[in-house]
Amino acid sequence: MPRVLASFFVNGKVCKDPKLVTADDFFRSGLNKPGNTSNQLGSIVTAVNVNNLPGLNTLGISLARIDFARRGLNPPHTHPRGTEVLVLLKGRLYVGFVLSNPGPNRKNKLFTKILNPGDVFVFPEGLVHFQLNVGKSNAIAFAGLSSQNAGVITIANAVFGSDPPINDNVLAKAFQVDKKVIDDLQQQFWWDNN
Repeated sequence: MPRVLASFFVNGKVCKDPKLVTADDFFRSGLNKPGNTSNQLGSIVTAVNVNNLPGLNTLGISLARIDFARRGLNPPHTHPRGTEVLVLLKGRLYVGFVLSNPGPNRKNKLFTKILNPGDVFVFPEGLVHFQLNVGKSNAIAFAGLSSQNAGVITIANAVFGSDPPINDNVLAKAFQVDKKVIDDLQQQFWWDNN
C-alpha cells in the first residue's frame, strides 16, 4: 500500500513535501532595490515572510526593508505575532513605541529615540510603534521579526477606515474629540481607500 504523507499547518501554512523542496524555496532577490515612496505617507515596506519565501515556514523569523522619503512615516502600527528589531542603514529616524494597558495608576509610556546609521531599536510584540524620517535625505532600514508572519495592523486604517464605519459617538468618546473631527477623518480614509 502506498504511504500517504499527512499535511500539517504552521501559522496557517502547509508544510511542503520535503521531496518537492528546491533551493528557490529559500531564496529571494531584490532587497537591494529601493521601494517606491511616492505615496501619501512617504514610506514603503518590502516584507519577506512565509507568504513570499516558503523556506521560512516553521522557522519563526522574517524581515522587511523599509524605505523612507524625506519626512516619510511608517505610521503607528502593531505586529500581533512578532517582536521587531530595526537597524538603520541610511538616514535619520525618530522611532518609538507605547506601552499598552500598563495597569492601575500607570500611564501608557512612550519610548523614543533618534536613530543614526548603524543604530538598532526593538519594538516588543503587539505594541503600537512608528518610524519617522527626520533626516535631510531618504532613509533605509531593515527589520527582523520573530515570526514567519508577524502580521501588521495599521492603527489609523483599522479605526477610521473600517467598512462599515465605526459609530461616530464611539470614536468621538474614545478619542475625546468632537464628532466633526471623526467625520472628517472617516471621510478622508474612505476616499483614500477607494
